[in-house]
Amino acid sequence: MEWKKSDLDVILVPLAFLINIAYHFWLWHKVRTEPLTTIIGTNAKGRRYWVSAIMKDNDKKNILAVQSLRNTIMGSTLMATTSVLLCSGLAAVISSTYSVKKPLNDTVYGAHGEFMVALKYVTLLTIFLFSFFCHSSSIRFINQVNILINTPPDPMSIVTPAYVSELLEKGFLLNTVGNRLFYVALPLLLWIFGPVLVFLCSVTMVPVLYNLDFVFGNGQVENGKNVNGDFV
Repeated sequence: MEWKKSDLDVILVPLAFLINIAYHFWLWHKVRTEPLTTIIGTNAKGRRYWVSAIMKDNDKKNILAVQSLRNTIMGSTLMATTSVLLCSGLAAVISSTYSVKKPLNDTVYGAHGEFMVALKYVTLLTIFLFSFFCHSSSIRFINQVNILINTPPDPMSIVTPAYVSELLEKGFLLNTVGNRLFYVALPLLLWIFGPVLVFLCSVTMVPVLYNLDFVFGNGQVENGKNVNGDFV
């Protein structure tokens, strides 16, 4: 069977996707089963305590709450703006007739042709659109928290710290998903230069994300305690 350059795209690009998907499934499993060993689980627990403390002493900490949530909204707004600007640029490239849509040169490994080049740009456009959707939805939830967290305490009110924490967690979850989609798009940007760089970038990204996603302390965490018996 004759080897073709297009076979690299068929093998390396799906393999790069599978590496990223497998890592994030494993991360999701760790967050569900051992949350305090991950940054995501630890931060989620800390945010619940933060909401409870803010609403308990709202008269003194209401400005702190608004400023903290405003900073989070600004970060999500920046990422949403970046995503939609990249979408606009990719849409302009796809609809154009310039030579930039064509393969850069014959030294690029992988499949050449109008269909493959269009597939690369459409895939990038789709991922950035979903990233924009996640970040804009995150802003919606955090804006709701920004109002509800300053609700006066009332035993009969349905706006409880648990409810506000749930809204805040949804906002941060969508923010995390939007960021991860943005990270996945980075290797695909290199797909323009060939599938080999996509695979290498994905393999390199996994250990980087691992060091960012997991807590590395002096002791192991088990059932909310470290090896010294201290609560975490």
